[in-house]
Amino acid sequence: MAAPERPDAGSSAPRFEAQAPAFPWKKYAYLAPAVLLAAVLYLVRLPYFVIAPGPAQDVEPLIHVQNHQTYPSDAHLLLTAVNLYQPNAYEALWAWLDKTEAVVPESDILAPGETQEQEAKRALSQMDTSKIDAAVVALSKYAGYPDRHGDGVLVESVLPDSPAGGKLFAGDLIVSVDGTAVMDPEQLGKMIQAAGIGHSLTFEIEAAGETHRVAVAPAKIQGLDYPAIGIGSVANFPFPLVIESGDIGGPSAGLMWTLGVVDLLTPGDLSGGRVVAGTGTIDLDGKVGPIGGIAEKVVAAERAGAAVFFAPASEAGEARSVAGRIQIVPVMTYLDAIRYLQAHGGSL
Repeated sequence: MAAPERPDAGSSAPRFEAQAPAFPWKKYAYLAPAVLLAAVLYLVRLPYFVIAPGPAQDVEPLIHVQNHQTYPSDAHLLLTAVNLYQPNAYEALWAWLDKTEAVVPESDILAPGETQEQEAKRALSQMDTSKIDAAVVALSKYAGYPDRHGDGVLVESVLPDSPAGGKLFAGDLIVSVDGTAVMDPEQLGKMIQAAGIGHSLTFEIEAAGETHRVAVAPAKIQGLDYPAIGIGSVANFPFPLVIESGDIGGPSAGLMWTLGVVDLLTPGDLSGGRVVAGTGTIDLDGKVGPIGGIAEKVVAAERAGAAVFFAPASEAGEARSVAGRIQIVPVMTYLDAIRYLQAHGGSL
């Protein structure tokens, strides 16, 4: 009888691969809704905006004058701005707990039906108008303007839904209309009215160092009893004057732009050697108007080391409520600010 077969002596015993224990998903499944909620709270932007202290910036280095005597000084005249963003739930909570920030409804920032991109463009247009208004006020007092003025007419402002909306912009220089040179706002107004409603006019424009033409037809605008295109205009400046504002928007730097131009055109040091900050709109008559984010701008000024802060008179109480050592000075006109500075060591 044949002997039974034996395993080969060199063979080894069967081996089995070790397997890691399976993750106990079911054990932790109850956490899924919480994780999902946390993700939603992070990703979804709320219908609110956070207003936070922004930059405080010296205005004089941003003002450039050519072909006219200037008097650069050591003055530190600071514009103040805010940072604005739409928060998620975590950011909104953090801002709500932070006394230096404010959380406001979306409707406080955006007009009905307005997108954030549209709001940003509107803010930049407001800034352009504020720079023109500030220059007009300072030049009128210290440079013989508008009796002395250059050729052409500056667009000061544009109504959004007017014939000029999207075609002309604040800061554009109107050189001619239908080939006829334009010398002052009065002449421009007469040309527009003479054209009549619906008759297209060709405007030759200088902007950002380039020349182009644009067609605009006068129309009937609510509140006016004559044909118009929807712009405010002022005489061209008597010498080149450019103010750089970068990506800062809104009209609230008007007061500080005005003080900066005044200090540049006069021999003294308006600040009296101190760091001076402020905020407020400026109109063509030199009046200072209220702005948004006054509390956050006071905080920005203090962080920048300012000793004095000019605030629109109607908002001085709110400014004082958050001020530390900084002196809050209420003003109704730019001349109020100049008089205060002259009484405290500043000079023209």
